Amino acid sequence: MTKWQDKFKDATGPSGGNGRRYNQDGLSEAQWEIVFAVHQRLIDEMDASAIEKLPPNESRDIVEKAARAIIREVAPGVVGVDRDLFVSHVADEVLGLGPIEGMIVDPSISEVMVNAPDNVYYERDGVLYLSNARFRDERHIVRIGERILSPLGRRVDESSPYVDARLADGSRVNIIIPPVAPKSPTITIRKFRTDKYTMGDLMAGGTVTPELSEFLNACVKGRLNTVISGGTGTGKTTLLNAMSAYLPATERIVTIEDPAELRLQQPHVVSLEARPPNLEGKHEVTQRDLVRNTLRMRPDRIIVGEVRGSEAFDMMQAMNTGHEGSMTTVHANSARDALMRVENMILMAGFDLPVRAIREQMASALHIVVHLARFVDGSRKVIGVSEISGMEGQIVTMQDLFRFRHEGVDAEGRVRGQIMPTGIQPRFLERLTEMGVTFASDLFSQVRG
Repeated sequence: MTKWQDKFKDATGPSGGNGRRYNQDGLSEAQWEIVFAVHQRLIDEMDASAIEKLPPNESRDIVEKAARAIIREVAPGVVGVDRDLFVSHVADEVLGLGPIEGMIVDPSISEVMVNAPDNVYYERDGVLYLSNARFRDERHIVRIGERILSPLGRRVDESSPYVDARLADGSRVNIIIPPVAPKSPTITIRKFRTDKYTMGDLMAGGTVTPELSEFLNACVKGRLNTVISGGTGTGKTTLLNAMSAYLPATERIVTIEDPAELRLQQPHVVSLEARPPNLEGKHEVTQRDLVRNTLRMRPDRIIVGEVRGSEAFDMMQAMNTGHEGSMTTVHANSARDALMRVENMILMAGFDLPVRAIREQMASALHIVVHLARFVDGSRKVIGVSEISGMEGQIVTMQDLFRFRHEGVDAEGRVRGQIMPTGIQPRFLERLTEMGVTFASDLFSQVRG
């Protein structure tokens, strides 16, 4: 028996044996070593550049046939499902994203995080899991990163050790290499959802209640300027997409993003996307550039996917000058913190304005803040809706219209509780009535529960 046959014998079978750990595809560490070895032989025997120029289905078919031939030669005892498993992963190494390709094509996985060659996580339903996928070494991670960036005309190297990019399918990728990431190159991919989350989906998942859905519908139709706040991965963009279904089809909507993620459901939508500087550091187009340009495009509403810099000032200006009903998201730990974040963005942009003037503009421009949180069980829920009610001295005042009532955790570890109206009547209620926007239920007559 050759050393190749001996290796295959030890690694045969999706179970792997001997108490080995597995990733979601069932490969053991020994099996990964075989995948890498077959891949290396294919590199030596095939013209990879010619293969990559072929149509995807044709190139994969050629690679799979070559991989089967090698396995039949060196390990004739590996057949059936075992051989198909090896062949599939070898093809992923040659044409796809190697060890993480299976996670990329799995629609139930929302994020993939490569921290080190043997430390790969993925997120499913809001919960992180450690995968048994493994890279050969750090150079292997860099090679997969280069494969991701090459079609985009981007690069990552010593002169440019980190990069943010958007893949062709809309997924977001961040790659960072040593010396900035001293322990190992890392790859983080947030996958783009191809399906459209509706408010019905969010109600079914417990993110919102029917009463809150009714309220948000009224806010959109009543042209209230809305900020959606929350931490990373709390579902801000998902909620914004769902709320967009309430936008009238007769309006011209301009979206501004970095990168583009929104999938609005109206016919008259113009999507704009910020552009990073090129390799020479030139030709950058910022979100602020786009917001200022949008004002010349006759928008009925402006939607900024996420405010994160000086564009916050221009967004406030637009909301105060006839573009009511606009929406945006912001990273923040609470509704109050969301206002502080917007204020700090304006101050850090270098505008020579007193703090009171900035706060007065925010109090005038913004109507409501919808805040989301992700709980320990992975669920994402709206935990508060606050109205911007005005100014008292130097302080922007707010009042809670909805508040999450936490009722503990059940036996299966799921968070129990729901968001309830506080009973406080919003100041904009009369405005909604004048615009013909009414509620099917009386949300604000009394405190619930």
